[in-house]
Amino acid sequence: MSNRPESPPRVIRDTSFVIERGPFALDRALRDAHPGSSWNDVRRIVRTGKVTVDGAIVVDPTAMVGTGSSIAVRMAAPRRAAPGQVTKDVLVHVDSHIVVVDKPAGIATVPHDDERDTLDRLVQSLLRKTARPGTTVPPLGVVQRLDKETSGLLVFSRTTTAKRELQQQLRSHSMHRRYVALANGKVRAGTIRSRLVQDRGDGRRGSTGRDDLGRESVTHVRVVEQFARAALIECRLETGRTHQIRIHLSEARNPLVGERVYSRGFDDLLAAPRILLHAAELGFVHPITREELRFSRPVPDDMVAVIERERAVRAL
Repeated sequence: MSNRPESPPRVIRDTSFVIERGPFALDRALRDAHPGSSWNDVRRIVRTGKVTVDGAIVVDPTAMVGTGSSIAVRMAAPRRAAPGQVTKDVLVHVDSHIVVVDKPAGIATVPHDDERDTLDRLVQSLLRKTARPGTTVPPLGVVQRLDKETSGLLVFSRTTTAKRELQQQLRSHSMHRRYVALANGKVRAGTIRSRLVQDRGDGRRGSTGRDDLGRESVTHVRVVEQFARAALIECRLETGRTHQIRIHLSEARNPLVGERVYSRGFDDLLAAPRILLHAAELGFVHPITREELRFSRPVPDDMVAVIERERAVRAL
């Protein structure tokens, strides 16, 4: 008779359920649905890609899920690639001066604190792997940044001249940037102008009424489709301040769906696995050839799933 202890029964199983009342973290929802499971158990199946929210794979156990979200567990689902990996599919345009990338959500653009697997390093490593033998791969220059949870297009430079020219286009507001987002509530189209400061008085970035403080920030908002609880919107940036779209929409009383930092004080906000913001279009003049370039990428699946969920909600 073997002295080895018996393996514990598999508590987590294939299942699907709908959140009746939220929002709260995905790991909590899974643990409540599988009595006897441990926090480590539920977090492990999320990180390995065995859980979907509204049909899209979510790998962040702390992602918020809200009322009406559909959760499914498929234990036989293939293991998802470990975080911190990108494939050549993210490379939209590569030449000797610039690299345009379709950034996945969940990856920081550049190192912050102790983060290692950042987009600049991952793309640099990918370029080395795909380069011809003996080819020198220059380091990437950071021209612009996207928040960790934001997906979509951004450009890196590969030469000092290219970086300087692209940054000038940013400063002169000639670089085209169009974002797609899902915002809470009924959104009014228009232009939002304010002066953004790093600390509006409560430790968070925000707008000030003083003309001698902050930096002018301009966001143009267009409503693509209004739903019962949220709106699909497009935002075009004239300026590119940190968290500009997130701040402007929150201050307009329409926080982005999935927003957590600038949504304090709001009630009954929709939950989502991440902030639903996608850099859909990027356009600029090539810093060397002077060719006008324009790139676009569709909204990713995780965002599409929530949009379809809201589209299906009956009008109030």
